[in-house]
Amino acid sequence: MTALAHSADTLLPGFSNPVHDAQRSFRSVLDAMARPAHCRTLPEPAGIPDGWTPALTALALTLFDQDTPVWLDPAVASRQAEAYLRFHCGCPLTDRKDRAAFAVIADMENAPPLHAFPIGEPQYPERSVTLIYAIESLTGGTALRWQGPGIKGSIEAAPKGLPAGFIRQWADNHALYPSGVDVILTAGSQVMCLPRSISIEEA
Repeated sequence: MTALAHSADTLLPGFSNPVHDAQRSFRSVLDAMARPAHCRTLPEPAGIPDGWTPALTALALTLFDQDTPVWLDPAVASRQAEAYLRFHCGCPLTDRKDRAAFAVIADMENAPPLHAFPIGEPQYPERSVTLIYAIESLTGGTALRWQGPGIKGSIEAAPKGLPAGFIRQWADNHALYPSGVDVILTAGSQVMCLPRSISIEEA
């Protein structure tokens, strides 16, 4: 990482090719959401704020805009990151979990519980949050069996570094469907999506 990337007063660039890279990233996220438990690689932005990863940054450049309030955990809420998001995404930042459309969480040991965020309403399930986690790896963890839309029968995936108690919390979240939160797991430049329609349990 260059010295420029470490300066809180330096505005880092976004995607090298903003339109093309954002389109590629969006298609990859849509595909990952339609095919839960499958990994997809996102284009890497030219600049990455301190405490962020390529995938977290690419998702921000792809999904955040002026209509999506974003909550940041302390691990990613640097002055540099906040300036980056305001300039490249135009998104409002909120310290209210219950008002967030997206939440970026990198500190898994202190990750807020799923129910701390908006779950939507039966009539308006889209009024819920999408949580974006930066975990250790999308492989190598405890094997989990995933079932639901987009999966033929069942499939196993083993993300490593999920928050403590996540499986139990997810069972409660899945039971709320069509309300509930969605989760995008990230590691490095890769993403794996966990829509609220999917059930998971230890394999």
